[in-house]
Amino acid sequence: MNLKTNFSAFSGKNFLKLLDFTPVEISTLIDLAAELKTMKKSGIPHKYLEGKNVALIFEKTSTRTRCAFEVAASDLGMGSTYLDPVASQIGKKESIADTARVLGRMYDGIEYRGFEQNIVEELAKYAGVPVFNGLTNEFHPTQILADFLTIKEHFGKLKGINFVYMGDARYNMGNSLMVGCAKMGLNFTACAPKEYFPDEKLIAQCEEIAKETGATLNFESDPMKATENADVIYTDVWVSMGESDEVWKERIDSLLPYQVNRKLMDNASENAVFMHCLPAFHDLNTGIGKEVGEKFGLDALEVTDEVFESPQSIVFDEAENRMHTIKAVMLSMMSE
Repeated sequence: MNLKTNFSAFSGKNFLKLLDFTPVEISTLIDLAAELKTMKKSGIPHKYLEGKNVALIFEKTSTRTRCAFEVAASDLGMGSTYLDPVASQIGKKESIADTARVLGRMYDGIEYRGFEQNIVEELAKYAGVPVFNGLTNEFHPTQILADFLTIKEHFGKLKGINFVYMGDARYNMGNSLMVGCAKMGLNFTACAPKEYFPDEKLIAQCEEIAKETGATLNFESDPMKATENADVIYTDVWVSMGESDEVWKERIDSLLPYQVNRKLMDNASENAVFMHCLPAFHDLNTGIGKEVGEKFGLDALEVTDEVFESPQSIVFDEAENRMHTIKAVMLSMMSE
């Protein structure tokens, strides 16, 4: 089966943040992911990158990102090497630049999931092979491709969708969803206390992009106003693992009014869906969940179990699409 999508213009590029790509290029990647998903579901082999290898650097661990990259690489015929937080000397005994030049001699592509955006940018500068951002503190571009493929599957379009992000919008997910919506013409609303809105410089940059695409950007602190007529309500965890009890208390006190619950979903449009990049604290069936329940007397944080397990929840479609969109990114940029 020959691919319909023409992705030749991507060869050798890096995938570091969506700001680096045009709306047409983002659409091309989403369309390619949809084609590859159809091939996967139909049992059609697509080992287009047979004989190549990709290095997967994980300074922050992940279930979905690791599995998505490893299965995608295997489906494309590639080998992959997973480097966990203690298996790499990056930034410790060996500089970022030196690590990039070593791995670039052995691998045909490098994925990085970790901390500051400047780390993945420096890897890309010195590697000499395509570098893919699996998550940094500032951006999470592979997740947004998966989110947008999922939205397109459910609504048949992206442009004009009313998209609401509930909670802390200052970091990688809030930033990347705002950028993605601006690029692709979705109407983006960040709903949070004002101190949890994205960086003003990034907002200004996205507002300029939105002028060209017809997107709108809104920042609202009233959950009922924000979710009125929403097509998509999206949230993420409020606290990163390893944070102190003081941080947990501060975030919970500030963000509990922004929990996605049945009242909010009923306030949205009739066909509204719920999305979450996972993992989610929607019950007490995890170690962290039990701990939070004991300390703060809550049975859920950013989303209630009622919403998470409802027919409106498409979080597992979204999780699966990580694999298909990551496959599209690697294929398009590692093909010669």
